[in-house]
Amino acid sequence: MSDILDVVKNRDPQENEFHQAVSEVMESVKPVLEQNPIYRQSKIPQRLVEAERIIIFRVPWMDDQGEIQVNRGFRVEMNSALGPYKGGLRFHPSVNLGILKFLAFEQVFKNALTTLPMGGGKGGSDFDPKGKSDNEVMRFCHGFMSELFRHIGPDTDVPAGDIGVGAREIGYLFGMYKKLRNEFTGVLTGKGLNWGGSLIRPEATGYGSVYFAAEMIATRDDDLKGKTCLVSGAGNVAQFTTEKLIELGAKVVTLSDSSGYIYDESGIDPKKLEFVKMLKNVRRGRIKEYADKYSEAVHTPVDPALDHNPLWDHKAACAFPSATQNEINAKDAQNLVNNGVVLVSEGANMPTEPDGVDIFLQEKLLYGPGKAANAGGVSVSGLEMTQNSMRLGWTREEVDNRLKMIMKSIHQTSLEAAEQYGTPGNYVNGANIAGFVKVVDAMLDQGLV
Repeated sequence: MSDILDVVKNRDPQENEFHQAVSEVMESVKPVLEQNPIYRQSKIPQRLVEAERIIIFRVPWMDDQGEIQVNRGFRVEMNSALGPYKGGLRFHPSVNLGILKFLAFEQVFKNALTTLPMGGGKGGSDFDPKGKSDNEVMRFCHGFMSELFRHIGPDTDVPAGDIGVGAREIGYLFGMYKKLRNEFTGVLTGKGLNWGGSLIRPEATGYGSVYFAAEMIATRDDDLKGKTCLVSGAGNVAQFTTEKLIELGAKVVTLSDSSGYIYDESGIDPKKLEFVKMLKNVRRGRIKEYADKYSEAVHTPVDPALDHNPLWDHKAACAFPSATQNEINAKDAQNLVNNGVVLVSEGANMPTEPDGVDIFLQEKLLYGPGKAANAGGVSVSGLEMTQNSMRLGWTREEVDNRLKMIMKSIHQTSLEAAEQYGTPGNYVNGANIAGFVKVVDAMLDQGLV
């Protein structure tokens, strides 16, 4: 598939993350393309790597000092073969078109794995909510939605939250959409429970990552109880990954943010986790404060000179990268192996660099790639869409049970696809192949559009 990758690189040479995502998928699906020549004849690979639509727009807004600020907004509508575009909005200074194309491309196959009728998309802005007042965030969100509303809708494109876009931002975005369209529809997911949101949605990505890990480790007649776990990040995904691991009897010893990471050898218990939630969700503080409060914990600041992340250099059985893309390089991956890690379940999107993935696969770790392991978030977003369409709400237990069943199905589907195409136990190939086949068969059914 080097010809496809060459086209992508030549067309958009600066989009490294997108190149990485395309390369991984195309490498996995080689045997599928060899056995099904119709896919190549129909130029399916070439069509898959090109977004159906990309919207780029300016977002002018006024800060609290009366100064006009200008940011850039994006929405990448990648593929709608299986349903309306579905994928989050990310507000972070690192956001650019290449990042969003990589996320949208991953989202297409992730959504296909969920069994729910959703296409793939992603969007966001280089706006940074950190350090902004609620009024500044509201003004930005209203400005952002005043353009985006033209391109989305419950049967067209249904955005959700992502990094920098939580319940506050979703509320402001939804309010402006409702005002501009004069209608109350399920156009965004991650809404407040009082106005169309779903129970378990905030927990879903983290819970799902742990449910997927439990399915993987069960294939070796084991479980997560008593296992020491490394978790990166301290946001929504990391918090609820930690919560579910504690519930299942595992011990979480790390959390991190952009300032560094904490290591708590005694384990993060429910009381300590509540402090983390208050710190990050309410006060929007730094993880260092955890070590200030709990003397048994050690905080290690970020050292840009290091060629590895010391968070991944602790003795453990399981790792849950839950922060951001490419946070585990080859050296980190080898450190994890050397320190006894036998399972990696990705809560973040593409957090492991290709050389690191190769090490996990060579060492035969139980390795759950993001498009499978973190599909719980978009799965419950899909369930929120269903509840909105039906004008009802399910109980916490019902949503959680549906989430468990979806993660179980994704695990089984990935395992079977890997086996069918000659790489048993390889969840990377299995997830890519299973998602790919479902999407491209729908594209063939719908003709050249």
